Amino acid sequence: MRLAAIDIGSNAARLLINEVVENENGQAEFTKLNLLRVPLRLGMDVFKIGEIGPEREKMVIRSMKVFHDLMEIYNVEHYRACATSAMRDAKNGKHIIDTVKKEANINIEIISGDEEATLIYENHVAENMDHNFGYLYIDVGGGSTELTYYENKKLKYKKSFNIGTIRILNNLVKEESWEEMRSEIKNEIFGKKPIVAIGSGGNINKIFSMSKTKDGKPMSANLLKTYYKEAAPLSIQERMIKYNVREDRADVMVPALEIFNKIMLWGEIKQIYVPKISVADGLIHSLYNKIKKKR
Repeated sequence: MRLAAIDIGSNAARLLINEVVENENGQAEFTKLNLLRVPLRLGMDVFKIGEIGPEREKMVIRSMKVFHDLMEIYNVEHYRACATSAMRDAKNGKHIIDTVKKEANINIEIISGDEEATLIYENHVAENMDHNFGYLYIDVGGGSTELTYYENKKLKYKKSFNIGTIRILNNLVKEESWEEMRSEIKNEIFGKKPIVAIGSGGNINKIFSMSKTKDGKPMSANLLKTYYKEAAPLSIQERMIKYNVREDRADVMVPALEIFNKIMLWGEIKQIYVPKISVADGLIHSLYNKIKKKR
């Protein structure tokens, strides 16, 4: 069975296509066939002027047409398309969704921050890790950051905060938002068990890759602090050269590091695993589970 997920975020849109095969034990094995990322940067419009401008609206429609064609080429049987923070906040979000349905034949759902946090948890990474620790999933996007806490084999806490890399770049994150996040970590998560972080999002994946850390091994909190101190003073052009990244990664990597560093400081977290999970992966898993239940 071939499944696809479309994640339309504040920084980029992604199409993930997976082949899903059930092994002899009835367990699903997911194989990535294609992953396409388009840097739409919807948040650059929405968080400044409250809506998606005409140029980016055209980019969304063109991208969705390409995504639709790719799904047909790969013979995708089922898909789910979701939009997150920027589309949630855009005054013309519904208009764009209706236009995409008409012109690209793709149904887009706008999901809440809580559902976004749940989708990250759908990857169930922590369930196979040492149960003497609590695990804090940290998903940093362009418009929001989702925190999901897992302890004693149970989901204990989830919350979405309007703190994201694009918002920080545009000086749109107020001190009260940081204080709310700090307070939630201290009061709702901190102090139960020693905490290990599980990071997701394009920025932490890139930083993990740059660090040369072996797959399955954690990065230290100190390493993230070092990267922040090193990268923050550099211009975007200097970061592009030093870290061999695109412009649309070079500008958001420092705000992302700021978010990760603050969360890990407030939670007294010393290590972070980066298993290369995403909202799109969570969408695939939730879609598969839904289909399986119907059977």
